[in-house]
This record gives sequence, structure tokens and C-alpha cells, in this order.
Amino acid sequence: MTMQGQDKDTEQDTMARRALRGLEDGDASVRLRAALTVGTDPDPGFVGALVERCAVEPEFSVREMLTWALTRHPASGTVPALIGELGSARAQARSQALHTLSKIGDRRAWPAITRALLSDADDEVARSAWRAAVVLVPEEEVCELADALVTQLGRGGRETQLSLSRALVALGEVMLPVLRAATTGTAPHVRRHAIATERLFRDPDAGFEFAIEEAKRIMALGDHGTARTTGQEE
Repeated sequence: MTMQGQDKDTEQDTMARRALRGLEDGDASVRLRAALTVGTDPDPGFVGALVERCAVEPEFSVREMLTWALTRHPASGTVPALIGELGSARAQARSQALHTLSKIGDRRAWPAITRALLSDADDEVARSAWRAAVVLVPEEEVCELADALVTQLGRGGRETQLSLSRALVALGEVMLPVLRAATTGTAPHVRRHAIATERLFRDPDAGFEFAIEEAKRIMALGDHGTARTTGQEE
């Protein structure tokens, strides 16, 4: 190697070390630039630091840049590292790893998307798992995934329910039988969410709020007798 080549390698190493230090800087703008630098000039040696930072980074924009940087690296290195995070006790580590796996889209990660993750107690983790599952699921396991997702109907607030509805809709008509079965259940909030999801599937342009209101109307018309006697409709 020539002296000029050695100088270039030394300069690159220095820039790499500076970028890695920048990922831990107290200024979010510095961390953002550091993640951009690492993604612009990917190196397998960066993967561990990027994954570790994803677990603790407080700023959404920086987390998105970290994810982008990871997608710039070979999946052979990133996917195993991200799968390792799915068992973390830290919810953000799990959710960000799932989010990044969905962006990478490598179906070798599918076996790691367990039912435990799909029903994780943390809403953000569960939502990330639903999105990742829809991207990664093999065709022959779509029905099994639909069965798992339907068990989460009625969960959480508007954003969580919308995320689940979108995941189910993305599975296509194959999910309709299990979804319709949920519309006949006994829990009003589950039935309402199931009806709204089917409405959203039939008319995606209507929007989730309209679908929920329509579900309420359908339930009121169909169950007005029991609603008056049990007071459970809302």
C-alpha cells in the first residue's frame, strides 16, 4: 500500500471514530449528522453501535436516521443483530428493532416475530410487531398471522386500533373469515373494532373515524335491545 493510500485509510478511520462518538453527543443535531455519516459510508463495524443507539435514542428523527443507516448495511450483519434486540427488557429496543426489520424486509427475520411480540404489553412494541409481521410473513403463514392479529382487536386507543386495522387490511381477503367471526363476539369494543376494520377493508377511502362511527351505528341498530338492558354498548 502506498503512503497516500495509508493516509486515506487513516483519515477514513478518524472520520468513522468521530461519527461513532457523535452518536452519543448531547446535541440531537450532532447525533443526526453522525447517523447520516455512518449510513452514507456503511461499514460492518458500525452495526453494533447503531443498534445499541436505537435502544436509547430519545429523538424520533434521529431514530429514523439510525434505521436508515442500518438499512444501508448488508442484511447479513444487521438482521441477526436486530433479532437479538427482540428479547430486550427495554421496550424501545424491541420496537425500534422491529421497525428496522420491517424496513429491511428480509424474510429470514420472520421466525423471530413471535406471538409474544404480536401481543406485547407495550403498545408501541405491538404496533411495530404488527407492521413488521405484515411485511415479513410468508404467503403460507398469512392465515396464521390473521388469527394472531384478530386476538388484539379492541386493544388500546385510536392510534393502536388504527395500526391493527391497517395490518389486517394489508393481509387481504384471507383475513375476512376470522375478522367476521370477531364481529359476533360478546365484547362490544372488540365487535366494534372488527366491524370498523371490515368497513375500512371495503372502503379504504372512508377513513378510520368514519368506519368506527359506522360500526357504532350498526351495533346500535342490531343490539338496541341488549344495549338498553345491559348498558354495555359504550
